[in-house]
Amino acid sequence: MRKVDRKTATPPASLTGANRKGPNELKRARAHFAAHPPRDEFTFTAYKGDDVRYTLEALFHGKCAYCEARYDMVGPVDIEHFRPKNADPKGTHDGYWWLAAAWSNLLPSCIDCNRKRWHWTPTQLASLTELLKEQKQRPAAYVKTGKESSFPITGPRVTAEPPTAQAEALLTAELALLLDPCVDTPADHIVFHIDRADPLGVIYPLGQAGAAPHIPPTVDQLPVVEAAARAANVSPRGAVSIQTFGLNRLGLVQERTKVLRQLEFLGGTIEELSLTADELEGLVLAGQNAVVRDRAVQRLRAIVRRILAQIRAMAQPQAPFSAMVSAWIDAFTSASSASLPVAR
Repeated sequence: MRKVDRKTATPPASLTGANRKGPNELKRARAHFAAHPPRDEFTFTAYKGDDVRYTLEALFHGKCAYCEARYDMVGPVDIEHFRPKNADPKGTHDGYWWLAAAWSNLLPSCIDCNRKRWHWTPTQLASLTELLKEQKQRPAAYVKTGKESSFPITGPRVTAEPPTAQAEALLTAELALLLDPCVDTPADHIVFHIDRADPLGVIYPLGQAGAAPHIPPTVDQLPVVEAAARAANVSPRGAVSIQTFGLNRLGLVQERTKVLRQLEFLGGTIEELSLTADELEGLVLAGQNAVVRDRAVQRLRAIVRRILAQIRAMAQPQAPFSAMVSAWIDAFTSASSASLPVAR
């Protein structure tokens, strides 16, 4: 998950223009939900407009807002309501129907982050080989993840459409436990497991100084996840978001691990080529031998620059798992020679 500035996109006209689908649907929804009880289920469609889909795709570069996987490569995109439009089947809330066509409430999501589905989810920091082995030995460890209509909070719930002037303050006061990448800074709550010796694409909640890495409990009970995070002195919002969106589902861990292994190969190649270039530069040669040496060093340095450019490209917003790549770059830069900057 990476921070995205929604202000860089022009809100879709179908949701904001006078007499357009969004405002008209809101009027009908107000009349519908004013009845006690409402006559029947209300069908929301305004959020599915083509301009909404295209704007979200451009804003998030065709990636899921939560896991950063490219949804156009693996399946259809769900236009997801951060605050659910419909009631939670578990009875925790009755839905935020008045936000069904609100541009600020819409995000693009892959089906695995948005829909309730069963996934194998790691319970510990281990090698990918060990996790795959554990999956075969303990199939009962599958857990149902996916946001769907979940919206856990720690503050007072907004249960009816508030006055426009008070809406933002009241919604903020709910103290949502889920992270909104357009509002929150995910890096303040979520950290990537970067182990250059044994790459593993696992995410865990950011902890206070001295807190050990904490893998959220693999249960479909968010109060348990929140309580465990507080006991471990790690971000409850990070833990609940990881578990709700299924950010450690095994398939996703495998894909992130592939990227980490590629980065390690590229990083190791940079270090070897740079060391070789340094050793060549240290040779005391004369005449044609010195010319050949200098050319070889130049070629090696040029290859290093091309590899560095490739790594930088992997950390750009349009690249899958760019937040994780940025975290890897930080680790690589701090561990490598100061002569190997990897600017982003």
